[in-house]
Amino acid sequence: MFSRLSRFAIRNVCRNQRNFKYITTLTCRKLPRQIVATYNVQQQRSYCSNKNTKQPTEHVVDSILDHATYERVCVETLDGLNDYFEKLLESVEAIPDSDLEYSDGVLTVKLGKHGTYVINRQTPNRQIWLSSPTSGPKRYDFVGEASGVSGKWVYRHTGQSLHALLQEELQKIFNTQKVEFEDLPYGGR
Repeated sequence: MFSRLSRFAIRNVCRNQRNFKYITTLTCRKLPRQIVATYNVQQQRSYCSNKNTKQPTEHVVDSILDHATYERVCVETLDGLNDYFEKLLESVEAIPDSDLEYSDGVLTVKLGKHGTYVINRQTPNRQIWLSSPTSGPKRYDFVGEASGVSGKWVYRHTGQSLHALLQEELQKIFNTQKVEFEDLPYGGR
């Protein structure tokens, strides 16, 4: 039905759909000496599905927040995480060489032999990025009200929130103390 070249083009459009505000359909019209291809939403979802789960990946816009609201939500999120990490590292002395640094929207948490977590904002994409020594890099989009009053930062491929992942990974490191990241601003509770 589709030629190899048109499948390649459609797959690349779907993979890069975050670069476009809205993608719903793609239609190729017949021009002289070119192939006719009609492409509907159902076919698009099959090409955009996650290979591991076979579930469609739906992502319409990069962020529902305007620039000012994004900046406010990011600052509140990163400030909350910074304050919580300060309290956490002060209360636990079992991690030598631990350090915390926060400047210009980049939060760096060094946990000695456990590795370094880096959480930073990506203003052009209106995302928060996480680099974890356990699970690797992830990009989080804000999901919730456009006003930024409530919501959380969610990794679109798994549906897990930033705070839930931190809760899961850091509870293993701070096993003697209960960590509660989900109670922080935009933690999902």
